[in-house]
Amino acid sequence: MKYLIAGLGNIGSEYELTRHNIGFLTLDRLADKEGLTFEHSRHANVADFKHKGRQIHLIKPTTYMNLSGKAVSFWMQELKVPKERLLVVVDDIALPFGKLRMRAKGSAAGHNGLKNIEQLTGGADYSRLKMGIGNDFHQGQQVDYVLSNFNQGEFDELPFIMDKAIDMILGFCTIGITRTMNQFND
Repeated sequence: MKYLIAGLGNIGSEYELTRHNIGFLTLDRLADKEGLTFEHSRHANVADFKHKGRQIHLIKPTTYMNLSGKAVSFWMQELKVPKERLLVVVDDIALPFGKLRMRAKGSAAGHNGLKNIEQLTGGADYSRLKMGIGNDFHQGQQVDYVLSNFNQGEFDELPFIMDKAIDMILGFCTIGITRTMNQFND
């Protein structure tokens, strides 16, 4: 069985350690743990591995966040992965920093990357792993906040948060979304 895990973020060194790139960072950590190297391919950097009999394909779209759907849609079709085996790993300002929440579907909640995925895959009925980045910004400062780097305290906590996210990703692929949500969602 094939699974497609899409970590969202923006390409370029200026965005590398920003809050908006937590999806990229999490997939990078998973790739490191599996001894994988991402290779540039069509619309994304890609890597894949086997885990408990599942073929897991990782993509980090190179289309910039707001056009993430282009990469997700392309790779779903290319790999023939049905929507129920797609998981999008994304930052969420509505959740406190470090909180993780998996959902089988939901709204884009103003997230342009998710909006684009909905447009190009035909709806919001895909799984997502929301990674809380907090909302410590003044009105009108949202863009600056999500494109800012993590502070030192947050940066120190990131490995533990990403490791839990990785456990959730692997759970999604092996025990399914319902059991994973029951086990990990707070």
